[in-house]
Amino acid sequence: MIRLQQVILARGTKPLFDSVDVTLNPGDKIGLIGSNGAGKSSLFAMLRGELHPDQGSIEFPAKWQLAHVAQETPPLERSAIDYAIDGDVTLRKLEAELAALEA
Repeated sequence: MIRLQQVILARGTKPLFDSVDVTLNPGDKIGLIGSNGAGKSSLFAMLRGELHPDQGSIEFPAKWQLAHVAQETPPLERSAIDYAIDGDVTLRKLEAELAALEA
């Protein structure tokens, strides 16, 4: 379960979260929408441990892994789809094994 309790977060003088209480249980399906600067990326940064709330607490099971793709990708020679698929290490390993067997 992911739990935010009395989370407060501001960027500069702009409050993004003010005493937020949320509990997400395994199996819950949610959508996160908001205008630019509303705090969507900041929420995920807090879940990844890259940002910390100004106040309050975030509980996130240590054994859970949070997958994400950065909003901005580095300039690369390969396509964006290949860049995204490269994140699936198991798939890429199986593709390499298949190519070796076919050769």
